[in-house]
Amino acid sequence: MPSLDHENQLRAAGHLRVCGIDEAGRGPLAGPVCVAGVILPEGFAHPVLNDSKQLRENQREQLHTELMADARLRWHCEIVSAAEIDEINILQATWLGMRRCARALQADAALIDGKPVRDFPVPQRALVQGDSLSYSIAAASIIAKVTRDRLMRALAEKHTGYGFEIHKGYPTPAHLAALKRLGPCPEHRRSFAPVAACFELGL
Repeated sequence: MPSLDHENQLRAAGHLRVCGIDEAGRGPLAGPVCVAGVILPEGFAHPVLNDSKQLRENQREQLHTELMADARLRWHCEIVSAAEIDEINILQATWLGMRRCARALQADAALIDGKPVRDFPVPQRALVQGDSLSYSIAAASIIAKVTRDRLMRALAEKHTGYGFEIHKGYPTPAHLAALKRLGPCPEHRRSFAPVAACFELGL
């Protein structure tokens, strides 16, 4: 279960505003990547908060509501579009969102889920599976995931037939079949191989 151990270690070293950062949407063929940053108050604890991937959708929505209602919590979510992803690649787009979150929150240090980020504006500590270790990363994972899922449901109404509301843009068999049948829409990532193949076929 997550804790505030890593946050407290950084605070003890003099970093008062420690933000946890996580992303949602690196793997899909369509839609943005969403990156969230969260600064939690000292002493924060929650009986359910965990890695968003370990929770059901209704649990994530409930946690999102609770986090948004906590006036002590500071958060920021960056939405990096499919066009930006195609321009600079998904890794650079994710890093860009993470840097933007740290700057927006005026963080003194950051806990990042995964591997270190190049050219980061503040001291960072990268934690593999950090969303199961750090409360602030877990909170960021909830905000990023719920934000992105809601965006994909909205895009499903604009771009019908792809099933974005179901698979959220991930390369499921149903999504790949729709992509071949309908061709890519403006929200598809042209730099991703299954989408690029459709353009090569003239779809």
